[in-house]
Amino acid sequence: MNALFKALSDPTRRKILQLLKAQELTAGDIAGHFSISKPSISHHLDLLKQAGLVSVRRDGQYLFYAINTSLLEDLMQWVLDLKNEPS
Repeated sequence: MNALFKALSDPTRRKILQLLKAQELTAGDIAGHFSISKPSISHHLDLLKQAGLVSVRRDGQYLFYAINTSLLEDLMQWVLDLKNEPS
């Protein structure tokens, strides 16, 4: 759970997740939306992958990143459960 919250705490990683809502993208496609280096984007993607927020699919020489919505649904359910617990 700590890796999940750490991954979500960074605005760049949140923007990457927003981009992946629409479609799978390669790291190069994602990097095109930012003014930071490709190695930095790779680092952000690695943290998102470690947290379980993105999955990776290989197609030939390309790696395609996709958002893992099931983990986000689990997180939302956990937050709702916290809200609904009696004090």
